[in-house]
Amino acid sequence: MPKVHRQFSGSQLIIASHNQGKVREIGDLLRPYNVETTSAASLGLEEPEETGKTFTANAKLKAHLAAKMAKRPALADDSGLVVPALQGDPGIYSARWAGPEKDFDKAMQLVECRLGKSSDRNAYFVAALALCWPDGHSEIFTGRVYGTLVWPKRGTLGFGYDPMFLPQGGTKTFGEMEPGIKHSISHRSKAFAKLVLACFST
Repeated sequence: MPKVHRQFSGSQLIIASHNQGKVREIGDLLRPYNVETTSAASLGLEEPEETGKTFTANAKLKAHLAAKMAKRPALADDSGLVVPALQGDPGIYSARWAGPEKDFDKAMQLVECRLGKSSDRNAYFVAALALCWPDGHSEIFTGRVYGTLVWPKRGTLGFGYDPMFLPQGGTKTFGEMEPGIKHSISHRSKAFAKLVLACFST
């Protein structure tokens, strides 16, 4: 029997993130559904310690806290870069590799340094989206996009590790792509497509 998903029926949704790049990207994806988004940062909501061992656990943790504090549904993303040659790092620690100053140039240099002369430059992005309500109910969806890592990094668009990630079959890194093009193929858009199909009336 297919799972019955709870429908999102409101017009306001908290984006449980303090990462303005993510907030902007998720807001762009939600715009066609007439949903007004507000970031957790703009509401002064605290950013929880990400103690989960998986992307889905951390997304759920962030969304639950924001929904409980704001008394409104909240959507959280936990995403990161997975590099098999680095035993899956940086993975759930992708943001932490950038340090407290969120310096992703430093994080990308660290990835490149750790790879060294490895011929395996395969990588993929993972996104987990958790939609949570104040009563504790949650819906979770995931997406992936596969590619390879390039160096030197290319492009000034996007955020995070985008400038060193070349998606399969592409000629431009995520850092070189216009946002609309990236949105159409990204890990986040794949998770979002599942979310919309399950929880948003179209």
